[in-house]
Amino acid sequence: MNILGAVGGDDDGDDKEKEEEAERERQEAIREAEERRKEKHRKMEEEREKMRQDIRDKYNIKKREELQEQMPQEEPNPLMRKKKTPEELAREAEAEEEDEFTKLKNSIETQVSELKSTIESKCVLQ
Repeated sequence: MNILGAVGGDDDGDDKEKEEEAERERQEAIREAEERRKEKHRKMEEEREKMRQDIRDKYNIKKREELQEQMPQEEPNPLMRKKKTPEELAREAEAEEEDEFTKLKNSIETQVSELKSTIESKCVLQ
C-alpha cells in the first residue's frame, strides 16, 4: 500500500504545474503563429502595393488618397463628426441663451403692449 497515494501526496501539485506549463507553451505557440501570419500578410500587402504603384506610374493614375484630399468635403456623417472644443461649445451655449433671452424679451414686450392697449381702451379721457 502506498502511503503517499492514500494521504493525497504531491501528484496533484505536479499535475497542475504540468498543465500550467502546457498552457503557457500553447499560448506562446498561438502568439508566435499569429505573429508569423501577420508578418506574412504585411509582406503580401507590400508586394501588392508595389504592383499597384507600378501600374499607377505606367498609366499616370493618381492614388485614391490623393484624389480624396482634392475633393471638397461634403457634410460628414453626424456620428463621425469632429468633436467640438470647449470654446466652441461655450459659444454655442451663449448663442442659445441669447436666443432664449431674445424670445423671452419679445414675448414680454408683446404682453406689455397688449396690456397697454387694453388699459387705454378701458380708460377714456374726457
